[in-house]
Amino acid sequence: MPETQNLLLFRKWDLSDIEIHDPGLKTAISLRKMILPITYGRSALKRFNKAEANIVERLTNKLMHFGKKYAKNTGRMAGKKIRVMNTVKTTLEMIHLKTGKNPVEILVRAVENSAPNEDTTRIVYGGTVYHVSVDVSPIRRVDLALRFIADSVKEATFSNPKAIEEHLAEHLIMAADNNPDAPSIKKKHELERIAQASR
Repeated sequence: MPETQNLLLFRKWDLSDIEIHDPGLKTAISLRKMILPITYGRSALKRFNKAEANIVERLTNKLMHFGKKYAKNTGRMAGKKIRVMNTVKTTLEMIHLKTGKNPVEILVRAVENSAPNEDTTRIVYGGTVYHVSVDVSPIRRVDLALRFIADSVKEATFSNPKAIEEHLAEHLIMAADNNPDAPSIKKKHELERIAQASR
């Protein structure tokens, strides 16, 4: 049987030479080789299996929960996966034109920079509620980073004539450069500041 050729994402982007710099996220960010990042929800019922789904598909899935600023899961984009995938595909091409780099690498850097290390949890002890700072697991760190990116892009593009692809491309480039003005980086710093205060 002949060996499988190197599969390029969208027949354009090579995932084999992308390195994950954050050692904590090496198990949580998947760069599985595939042409179309669709797994048809095969990992949905298996615990922790979303870490096996390609990072581009996970971003696509997060963008499908679309709604108003304070009603994010109104279902307006539910089921429109191909439409959102075309948006992500166009975004990757725009990132490549702006930076000249592999756009999937820019996405990975943006996720690494937007992933918070600390969060707070509620502990009820004798009728009193305490907020305690806790470390965040790798899978949740990636989840939160993708949620921050998706939510900030949705809020920026809601009732705005500027295309979602442009917003997403600009946001990912800013987050990849660790720019403190990027909305997802702001959300990460805010979360960590609250966690630091409740140590």
